[in-house]
Amino acid sequence: MTVVTVLHPGAMGAAVSAELVDGGHEVLWVPKERSAETRRRARDAHATACDSLAEALSRSAVILSVCPPQAAEDVAAAVAAHAFDGVYVDSNAISPQRVQRIAEGIRPGSAVVDGAVFGQPPGEGRTARFYVAGSGSAVDLVASLFTDTALHVCRVGDMVGSASALKMAFAGYQKAARTLAGVAHALADAHGVGEQLTAEAEVMVSAILSDPEYLPSVAARAWRWAPEMEEVADALRAADLPTDLAEATASVLTLWEKDKGQYDLPVAHVLSQLRSERI
Repeated sequence: MTVVTVLHPGAMGAAVSAELVDGGHEVLWVPKERSAETRRRARDAHATACDSLAEALSRSAVILSVCPPQAAEDVAAAVAAHAFDGVYVDSNAISPQRVQRIAEGIRPGSAVVDGAVFGQPPGEGRTARFYVAGSGSAVDLVASLFTDTALHVCRVGDMVGSASALKMAFAGYQKAARTLAGVAHALADAHGVGEQLTAEAEVMVSAILSDPEYLPSVAARAWRWAPEMEEVADALRAADLPTDLAEATASVLTLWEKDKGQYDLPVAHVLSQLRSERI
């Protein structure tokens, strides 16, 4: 059994925690200043509450950071302040440059594994892929935690930043494509040709544009996706590539920030949010 602290058990973190517990490991978490929803998720995942971060770190061999991208460095700094000397796994959707900064701040004393989760939260018949990069022994330990679980570990090399680069490359397309579909449907809706656009999109090989019913789920997650697109821009900038699309996508996503967590909104409302500040 390995003791793992998860910071913090949101939807993905709680699902990963449950997989760890099902695999025979103990999962710790720190409820201080966490929401009632986070507390419920942690309880459902059978995670053990600790009174303080210091207590959790003192008992853990592995720290798993699963948080919104904008909080990644603050979480890492809090861990670094306690001189943690185990394996620190950053599994957040952040740029390679940012995870490298985090690795530099965590060291010396601990090993850093760069991680990226692809797919929906694992469990209940769903599987996800967990891409990891870092030193061999640290990655071996992380991989052993998820043996025979719904989170499949995929190694992408020794270089910290490689897993995050893969996430940024994928997210740069995935998030931008869905956001652009929202803009397209909003424009068509404004001119009364929404049904025609959907019908035309059905001819396309891609199904993204042919299903506007998923757009409320995009708006509900925009509060997380906008900072992630800023991380994509950072990755593109470092590679001397244009950042316009990623930055523009982040800007559009902020128009949906008020829809945080509201997955059941009507499509018409979600589309109107894109027009509201321009009327």
